[in-house]
Amino acid sequence: MDKVVLAVVVIAGLLAGYYIRKYLAESKIKRAEETAEKILADAKQAAETTKREAQVRSKDELYRLKEELEREMREQGDKLRQFERRLLQKEESLDRRVDSFEKRERLLGKRERETAARERELNLLKEKRLVLLREAQQEIARIGGLSRNEARETLMNEMICDARERAARTIRDVEAETRENSQKISREIISTAIQRCATEYAAETSVAVVYLPNDEMKGRIIGREGRNIRALELATGVDLIVDDTPEAVIISCFDGIKRKIAEVALERLIQDGRIHPARIEEIVAKARKEIESKMIEEGEQALFEARVGKVHPELVRLLGRLRYRTSYGQNVLQHSKEVAHIAGVIASELGVDARLARRAGLLHDIGKAIDHEVEGTHAEIGAEIARKCGESKAVVEGIAMHHDNDLCEARISTVLVQAADALSASRPGARREVLESYVKRLEKLEQIASSFKESTRHTRFRRAGKLEYSLIRRKCRTMAP
Repeated sequence: MDKVVLAVVVIAGLLAGYYIRKYLAESKIKRAEETAEKILADAKQAAETTKREAQVRSKDELYRLKEELEREMREQGDKLRQFERRLLQKEESLDRRVDSFEKRERLLGKRERETAARERELNLLKEKRLVLLREAQQEIARIGGLSRNEARETLMNEMICDARERAARTIRDVEAETRENSQKISREIISTAIQRCATEYAAETSVAVVYLPNDEMKGRIIGREGRNIRALELATGVDLIVDDTPEAVIISCFDGIKRKIAEVALERLIQDGRIHPARIEEIVAKARKEIESKMIEEGEQALFEARVGKVHPELVRLLGRLRYRTSYGQNVLQHSKEVAHIAGVIASELGVDARLARRAGLLHDIGKAIDHEVEGTHAEIGAEIARKCGESKAVVEGIAMHHDNDLCEARISTVLVQAADALSASRPGARREVLESYVKRLEKLEQIASSFKESTRHTRFRRAGKLEYSLIRRKCRTMAP
């Protein structure tokens, strides 16, 4: 009995072990299958990802290759278009050259035909002349009993006299025609030069007015026992006039530079408020340096406006000094720039060196900057300064001879400078004395117009003329210095 039970237990244990091993084996197999499926799924997903990335990379590469190909095609197209344009331009140039050559060939053919015709005419004239000469010699020899050589000499003398007379007559006609045409052309050139000139009039006097904020400032300018005003006059070399003029002080001096220095210094002192001898000397020194630098700037600006190029620094400084120099009420620097412009315009109209004419015109009055310090005329002083500063002989001659009446052997630039100087100085309103004579001429015109008999029409014209005259006269009076 025990053996049966033991056998049953053993069999049951074996069966249980078998089924347990079977269950465990199936579980392992199931897990292995799941792992394999998962690995396969991951592998498929990685393969898809790799495939998509490869496709994207291939598309990018294709797009890049396409862009490079398109860029190369565009560059090749641009090169081809440029080459085509060059070919078209060369073709047009060749066509123009061919046309030009054809025109020249036609012109040369025409000239050759004309030359041949003239040669034939000359040959005929020579033959006729020889025939006439032989006939004349025979006639003279027959009539006068002269030999052949004597008759030839007599005839040649008569022909020479006749030719000289005809040449003299032709020369007189050409001179008269040239004189008439030259006067007309010169008027047109001068009018063109004046119309193209746009320099401003600058009429200055020998006094300057400095306005004050109040009348109490006059006492501060005068100072205790007049020490401030004496220090200012001594430092600047001007005369200060403090009179009953409300809120104003008058600076009087014929030297424009000193007057300008005093004006600038006094304005600075009024703004600063500290007015005493030491401060006056300091401000005057600063104003003098400022005016010196301003003169150099004015000279460089004049050179730029006249387009004459570089000059010696000393000439630049002297040109700036002309800004504060007047001649008959006309500013000398403005006058010099105007002369340079007019001379340059006339020179360009005549086809000569306009740059040389402008240079000589700008520097023609350079001697006026120091003519009060050196003996001699301003033309002689200016010519000597220009010579020392390395200017050319043409410029030196233009400066030295711009007031000379004898210009027979002068350069054309010198003649242009003298003409431009006269035009600039004689324009109405440019100078004080010319303005006065212009007003007198208008007064004479009014008297002449008033001398005619009255009529309705004349009265209307005279009233309009008087109104216009009054306006012109008022304008001229305001322009007067």
